[in-house]
Amino acid sequence: MATADTMLQTALREPAARVTLDLRAVTFFDSAAIHAVVRLAGHYPDALTVLPSRQVNRVLTIAGLGGQPWLRAD
Repeated sequence: MATADTMLQTALREPAARVTLDLRAVTFFDSAAIHAVVRLAGHYPDALTVLPSRQVNRVLTIAGLGGQPWLRAD
């Protein structure tokens, strides 16, 4: 919760053609983080890639976001 807004503001700070969020080291992902990622997906349609950790992928799947095109659960 404490870092979700920082993540969002950092990603929105500069205009970008593509944004990749590398969350592979994240072990805790709450509703504030989900909200931040969904806002980024709205701001960067077709230009966002999220690389989730196992935990992040699980939370996003439970939240009904597991099938989003921006989620790369490789």
